[in-house]
Amino acid sequence: MYPQRTFAPRYRINQYITAPEFRLIDEDAKQIGIMSRDEAIKLSHESGLDLIEIAPKAVPPVVKLIEFSKFKYQEAKKQKAEKRGIKGGETKEIQMTPFIGEGDFETRIKRAFQFLSTGNKVKISIKFQGRQIQKPEFGHQLLARFIKDLSVTIPVTPDGEAKLIGKRLLLTLSPNKSKNKNEKTKS
Repeated sequence: MYPQRTFAPRYRINQYITAPEFRLIDEDAKQIGIMSRDEAIKLSHESGLDLIEIAPKAVPPVVKLIEFSKFKYQEAKKQKAEKRGIKGGETKEIQMTPFIGEGDFETRIKRAFQFLSTGNKVKISIKFQGRQIQKPEFGHQLLARFIKDLSVTIPVTPDGEAKLIGKRLLLTLSPNKSKNKNEKTKS
């Protein structure tokens, strides 16, 4: 019913770290060594940095010597990069009718090329109006022509067969990544 809240991970810092000894690493993830809690707190006060427990379940626990605000910034940056990686393969939709004008058709080809070249999938939707639904073969011919004209500029592979759902003919195209990699290695 209510949207699920996501909580940021909580890290123990400085005097709130309970382990009697732990593995200490610096800002660049270089290992300083295994230290007792008191020695590490003394070292952090001298250097003006914070102790942050990043792996509490490790044996011994891993603690990083870094400024806390800098650490939070690095973690936020990592999470944004992960989200961007997940989002990478969006599906963009291109809509047409079976009797589309030549200029509009070329515009749709260019748009599909832009979407596919950035790594997105393209969903082609041909919308039948009125009695056009009685001749779905016009839509299939348009799809075949679209794929043929698009394949000249960028290699694509259709994901399955075209499906007629209601008054729409739908087909999804994916960029053919295997051919792109081969072309890059040849040049």
